[in-house]
Amino acid sequence: MEFDFAAEQPKFLMLMYGLIAFVAVVGGLLLLLDVVPAWFDRRREERLIAAVASGAPLPRRRKPREGLFALFFLLPTLLLIAVGLVVPAIRTTLLSFMDKDSSDWVGLANYSWLFSEDSIVRVLINSLIWVLLVPLVATAFGLIYAVLVDKARFESVAKSLIFLPMAISFVGAAIIWKFVYAYRGDGDQIGLLNQIVVSLGGEPKQWLLESPLNTFLLIVIMIWIQAGFAMVVLSAAIKAIPADIVEAARLDGVSPWQMFWQITMPSIRPAVIVVVVTLSIATLKVFDIVRTATNGNYDTSVIANEMYNQAFRYGEPGQGSALAVVLFVLVIPIVIYQIRNLRQQREG
Repeated sequence: MEFDFAAEQPKFLMLMYGLIAFVAVVGGLLLLLDVVPAWFDRRREERLIAAVASGAPLPRRRKPREGLFALFFLLPTLLLIAVGLVVPAIRTTLLSFMDKDSSDWVGLANYSWLFSEDSIVRVLINSLIWVLLVPLVATAFGLIYAVLVDKARFESVAKSLIFLPMAISFVGAAIIWKFVYAYRGDGDQIGLLNQIVVSLGGEPKQWLLESPLNTFLLIVIMIWIQAGFAMVVLSAAIKAIPADIVEAARLDGVSPWQMFWQITMPSIRPAVIVVVVTLSIATLKVFDIVRTATNGNYDTSVIANEMYNQAFRYGEPGQGSALAVVLFVLVIPIVIYQIRNLRQQREG
């Protein structure tokens, strides 16, 4: 098959325009970061030289100008947030109150559909199961592993092994685990799980087709990925516990179990909260794993996957937007709790 450059020319032109725009924007920002501060420094240096030569008092920095200077650098960020976050959020909210053609207002019809359609209720239940299990189990595994390998001989190697899945994308992890759950009707099983079952005298199964077991098998993938993140954060928190507290507890004769619950857990509580909150938000937004492993079929769909299906596959932007708003509303309390928790830590 020969490559037709002429036919693909418009695509190359769009790519070239995009690269030019990227270089222009990034180069312009770098130029501003270099030229603008240097210009202000030169002006201040000239004023200082003039003041010294005339014997006048040295000029002071004017805070209003510093505020304007800070605002100058904040404007690009504020503009990007407005264009990439605020405007789409407002538009999505408006679309959630409109019909499939986005032309007529339907009120709360899309939201009532969420809780009246059996398949969507199943999606909401699946998302609830995900957000209950993944943060707690992944944090528990990460904490246990961090405690067990703390100050061990090959601690760095052991931590690297459990952290490795974090380097894999969600899509890559889902593909790996699809091979683990793979089923072959005749002959030898190529899936690790089915091969283990067969070697133990059992019958192979199509694991990803059996509901609700398939949802829990997908949750295992997320836990496998995120346990490494939990382990790294909690291990750092454990190492930050003051050594004198640990030594005092040992001198008092506390057992390892008492050391864990009375010294370690109270000391790392803020880190545990951060891990649980972070994993909860990530779990609520999970999409790649479900999309790659089952495409949301066999009662495995979650909010993000169903939002994509409704908005882009089924031509129902109103219903897809309603799911997006529900997802946003579910994330807000977690974010508010985290902000309050960080503020209490700062004040304490």
